[in-house]
Amino acid sequence: MPRYTVHVRGEWLAVPCQDAQLTVGWLGREAVRRYIKNKPDNGGFASVDDVHFLVRRCKGLGLLDNEDRLEVALEDNEFVEVVIEGDAMSPDFIPSQPEGVYLYSKYREPEKYIDLDGDSLTTEDLVNLGKGHYKIKLTPTAEKKVQKSREVIDSIIKEKTVVYGITTGFGKFARTVIPINKLQELQVNLVRSHSSGVGKPLIPERCRMLLALRINVLAKGYSGISLETLKQVIEMFNASCLPYVPEKGTVGASGDLAPLSHLALGLIGEGKMWSPKSGWADAKYVLEAHGLKPVILKPKEGLALINGTQMITSLGCEAVERASAIARQADIVAALTLEVLKGTTKAFDTDIHALRPHRGQIEVAFRFRSLLDSDHHPSEIAESHRFCDRVQDAYTLRCCPQVHGVVNDTIAFVKNIITIELNSATDNPMVFANRGETISGGNFHGEYPAKALDYLAIGIHELAAISERRIERLCNPSLSELPAFLVAEGGLNSGFMIAHCTAAALVSENKALCHPSSVDSLSTSAATEDHVSMGGWAARKALRVIEHVEQVLAIELLAACQGIEFLRPLKTTTPLEKVYDLVRSVVRFGK
Repeated sequence: MPRYTVHVRGEWLAVPCQDAQLTVGWLGREAVRRYIKNKPDNGGFASVDDVHFLVRRCKGLGLLDNEDRLEVALEDNEFVEVVIEGDAMSPDFIPSQPEGVYLYSKYREPEKYIDLDGDSLTTEDLVNLGKGHYKIKLTPTAEKKVQKSREVIDSIIKEKTVVYGITTGFGKFARTVIPINKLQELQVNLVRSHSSGVGKPLIPERCRMLLALRINVLAKGYSGISLETLKQVIEMFNASCLPYVPEKGTVGASGDLAPLSHLALGLIGEGKMWSPKSGWADAKYVLEAHGLKPVILKPKEGLALINGTQMITSLGCEAVERASAIARQADIVAALTLEVLKGTTKAFDTDIHALRPHRGQIEVAFRFRSLLDSDHHPSEIAESHRFCDRVQDAYTLRCCPQVHGVVNDTIAFVKNIITIELNSATDNPMVFANRGETISGGNFHGEYPAKALDYLAIGIHELAAISERRIERLCNPSLSELPAFLVAEGGLNSGFMIAHCTAAALVSENKALCHPSSVDSLSTSAATEDHVSMGGWAARKALRVIEHVEQVLAIELLAACQGIEFLRPLKTTTPLEKVYDLVRSVVRFGK
């Protein structure tokens, strides 16, 4: 008998269908009938006949025709959503899909795998796992280490040894010994009680990164999770079954407890879960639709799933990769602006930078030389002002290697810390199979990634700060020798006047966002956790700063391409002409 899972006003209803000849409209009415039946006030409706609705697939949000037969329109066990007329404008409306659903409607299950061993994951690997490019499998060595670690836990339970988090309560309740017959209940209660985050859920890419990173840490073999449970978690990752993880609620010590608890909550079949097939639905329905069973937690396994810095680190990983990309793009954009403003290449001379040999500075100067006028890539624009009387350029042009350079060095520094963190065991207690014992420590403390990501935000912001000043030079006719605000018919058109204002607004926001979150600490858990990192906010605001940097540099790129139009028919270098052509393939010249 076909069955459909139907979303009505934030609730999920399993609706069996005895006759596939029935229509989509019947399914919608039956779902609404069941919804009304379960409500004390009938959901505010006198009867099903008073309800006007649309029915759409959860996957891709495609609207369905109410007259279509179910056997034609839907697959068995498909997830659909009934949108009642007027609800979409209600503040209480809960859509089944996250923002940007168009990004996920074309999801294709990957065929390639990444082998995880807990020791060799890179930031690039994790970002690709987040994008859904790979599935996961464990290496044979990792499987053996996980099994050995679990044997220690089983021994502790068999011998009734008192060990924190295994046979005791947590935090302030660490001295409370739990009876053997309550140990599994202890782990479930831990996950439920700690699932107390707030805010928007992580988008699928970020939740996928979070889950993948937790799997990598568990694969190290110091957490005490069973191989059976870990393989169940991997199956859920490979099916892209992603729990509802609110973005706020972690103080970054003892690890990212709230977000990782929400992650674990979905894995045990509770709370909400998302998949490309279902959209947001009750976790038990999503798992069932993919032929998966919820994890049944064994002693210590709840703690193994929720204790660590993976929220901070996974978001930090995305931040580092995006920062690396925009830093390279910033050099290209700045070089194009320098050409439009008829700057000189002399400031990028090899000998100058050899006298102050910071690695980032030398790399940026090399990129500028590779892009600007040279024997290999001559520029007609550069040739047109070769014998002008200008001696040197403004700092925003001349000092790009020094300013952009330290940003590159900052990113490299942070990337090293994040890479170490990706492959670190951050549980408590740690399970040492070779010693046959557990030891309590503080590897869960998020100070390392928190401090690094605060530093990253401060460093990457400078790319936007200097870019905004270059936009000002492009728009200001007294500085650029170009039409005011880069428009031919000034007055009739305002050109880039307000685009520059947008850039200034974003730079100003960044100044506040760059205040370090890791300088703060609030004692929690009845002073048991009396110093915390606030690394979750450090990671989230670093991503916001990077987003603003991307936007400011995009404005500069558009402005530089607009400016070069007023220098035609002269051409710049071949590499920069290709950049111009790429921009013009999507954005036309604004007259």
